Amino acid sequence: MAFTLALGSVAPSFTLPATDGRSYSLKDFDSEYVVVFFTCNHCPYVTNSDEITRKTAEKFQAQGVSFVAINSNSANTYAEDSFENMVKRMDQHRFPWVYLHDQSQAVAKAYGALRTPHFFVFDRDRKLVYTGRGVDNPREPQKITTYDLENALTELVAGKPITTPLTNPIGCNVKWDGKDPHWMPAEACDLV
Repeated sequence: MAFTLALGSVAPSFTLPATDGRSYSLKDFDSEYVVVFFTCNHCPYVTNSDEITRKTAEKFQAQGVSFVAINSNSANTYAEDSFENMVKRMDQHRFPWVYLHDQSQAVAKAYGALRTPHFFVFDRDRKLVYTGRGVDNPREPQKITTYDLENALTELVAGKPITTPLTNPIGCNVKWDGKDPHWMPAEACDLV
């Protein structure tokens, strides 16, 4: 079985604490569409592309798309990825999404998150219609030529089939607890 959630799969449910002091479940996001993405506090691929993700979120929230960020990285591997630092990061940047903490890493495993960032887009039936990268060069935004997430969402909200539903996420590995920072599960592989 593939590690990463397959296209057409139903979004795995979750209930996780957020930086705003509440807990959220998947069912709390009753918008037409939902983007779940795995992110963190320290990864340069995340920090250098967060403003692009912000613009995409702001553009599509008015079109019925919710954005849900999840940090599954082990704070034992990278102290910067602690919940306390998540709260500080949201206070500083005020991103237009909820920021959830997956301390057990169970949600990352259920979705098959490979890297930070890794995006999962779900339709109104909460079936996966896009997974992979946000852009083709998240570490060096000035070199971006393809906005994969924005392209997928543009097609989705227009009721069109997604031209490129699967891309490889580009970023740092998810930091699995008790493992080397560069470790990936044996069954994890490139998506395309």
